[in-house]
Amino acid sequence: MYLKVNTKFQLALTIATLWGIFSIWAAQFWFADLSAIIGWFLAGFLILFIAVVPGFINAFMVVSLMMDKRPVRKHLDSYPPITILIAAYNEEAVIPDTFESIAKQNYPGVLEVILIDDGSKDQTLAVCNQLTSKYPWLRCIQQETNQGKSEALNRALAMASHELIITLDADSYLYKDALVRIVERFHSDPANTCAVAGTIMVHNSRQNWITQSQEWDYFQGIATVKRVQSLNQGTLVAQGAFSLYKKSIVLELGGWPKTVGEDIVLTWAMLEKDYRVGYCEDAIAFTIVPSTVSGFIRQRQRWARGMIEAFKYHPKVLFRKRLSTFFIWWDLLFPAMDVAFTFGFLPGLVLAMFGYFWIVGPMTLILLPMALIMNSVMYRIEEKMFSEQHLHVRRNTLGFFLYMLPYSCILQPAAVWGYITEIFGTKKSWGTK
Repeated sequence: MYLKVNTKFQLALTIATLWGIFSIWAAQFWFADLSAIIGWFLAGFLILFIAVVPGFINAFMVVSLMMDKRPVRKHLDSYPPITILIAAYNEEAVIPDTFESIAKQNYPGVLEVILIDDGSKDQTLAVCNQLTSKYPWLRCIQQETNQGKSEALNRALAMASHELIITLDADSYLYKDALVRIVERFHSDPANTCAVAGTIMVHNSRQNWITQSQEWDYFQGIATVKRVQSLNQGTLVAQGAFSLYKKSIVLELGGWPKTVGEDIVLTWAMLEKDYRVGYCEDAIAFTIVPSTVSGFIRQRQRWARGMIEAFKYHPKVLFRKRLSTFFIWWDLLFPAMDVAFTFGFLPGLVLAMFGYFWIVGPMTLILLPMALIMNSVMYRIEEKMFSEQHLHVRRNTLGFFLYMLPYSCILQPAAVWGYITEIFGTKKSWGTK
């Protein structure tokens, strides 16, 4: 049975709202007990953002995913020329694999690749120059001093020969037919589409426990959010790690801004101008994720800062009359949820270990059924997509266990610190993630 996008959205919103109302009703005794200890305001804040809002979000995502039917990509009679932009900083060890993955694509159109070495201190530029004889479509450019990712991309953008450009991280490996698929998705999407986000998966997932847990985050969490946003015509981030853009639109908007979250800020500039951003779930790039806790924390701090930057640069997107606006308002809730988790749930977890169930107790179990349903639906959908690409989901029980709770104990405090550093304007540094 065919359902229009607006109908799907209204149905998901209705069911999620009913779940939220049920959660509020079920939490009334919890609120009474907790407010007697910490006051009604703090009790209401913690219950709202630890239980009610996450439950609402999970319910909305589950219903949306169950109605998600991806539009068919159209094969093209001829494929347009594309330019791939790669900003690199100290990537000598991984850049040969990235170029090899591009070569294996066998893209049927004209291909140009521009690598911008942003003042690397290693042999990134030398390695790149050595490979230009092997790959005739490769050009290597150097910035003598490190100027930041946005400056590197903007310099390459000015040199790009073609209207369709693709950004790719220097440590990302394109899976087969990724270029064909993302180009086909762009041409199959509505005419006002100016960018298409690809799918990012973890390349070094077997390295240690922190990469194992990130594998589930990318496979289920990040990919699922993009699916739901795309279903409702509202992809909010065309991530720099692997996305397609129209060069003329990027130039119209002034290129990539000099921010920590240059990709999300650029994407919101597109949304502010009423352009559409799509998502291609089967155009896959495998990327190297942080393998240390400190590296992971820095990455998520940057992502959190990027979201705050997007709100600061483009507040008008909150008032555009389109479905994507719902998800932008949704993003406004994440700082509150991260704060409630960091300063409420985590101390509550410690108290529960000593028999004090004021914050973490029987009532928080109301989240478990929806969380289990959501993860089950997410897994089923992503596994099907993997099967269609002749990939299989490897057994990673430890990573899944860590992803379900311990992972958040690092992620959400890191995000809170990112919000704080952006609000107070501390020094910024760029990273490939």
